[in-house]
Amino acid sequence: MDIGLRLKTIRLQAKLSQRELAKRSGVTNGFISQVEKNQVSPSIGSLKKLLDGFPMTLADFFAEEESETTKPVIYPASEQPERGTGDISYRLIGSGFPERNITLLRETMPVNGDTGHDLLSHPGQECGVVIAGRLLLLVGERRFELSPGDGYYFDSTEPHRFVNIGDTELHIVSASQPQGR
Repeated sequence: MDIGLRLKTIRLQAKLSQRELAKRSGVTNGFISQVEKNQVSPSIGSLKKLLDGFPMTLADFFAEEESETTKPVIYPASEQPERGTGDISYRLIGSGFPERNITLLRETMPVNGDTGHDLLSHPGQECGVVIAGRLLLLVGERRFELSPGDGYYFDSTEPHRFVNIGDTELHIVSASQPQGR
């Protein structure tokens, strides 16, 4: 049994954030995060303390019901972890899906936003579609201007950069292969 995934699934079904569960169970949200990522294995006592925040018994936790062991399908906006820094928001969709083979992001970039003067480059492929706003996409020496509905797909080992050239926030939905896969 994947204890971390089981705890996260139960927490999401209860519509609790890590912070709220931490407050209810008397542990830190950092500890909950580590358990859910299987970075630490909780003792029975620690697990019992976590489950008291729902409330749920150890027996119920280990009694896997078919509906609870299926892989997550829905990822509410409130449960899409922020992966961005600075002004650019990258919301990860599907963070709780085990052995994810696709990184799907909901991206938001402010007016005049930019991924930086240094071009990005990493293994894999990248694709996306502009939902709102206007995007200047630089790939190698090439420049592309995209509007809502326009999409892109390129080898992300090529140096690339994203710039919001519109007068409103830029919204993109993008997909790529997770690092190391």
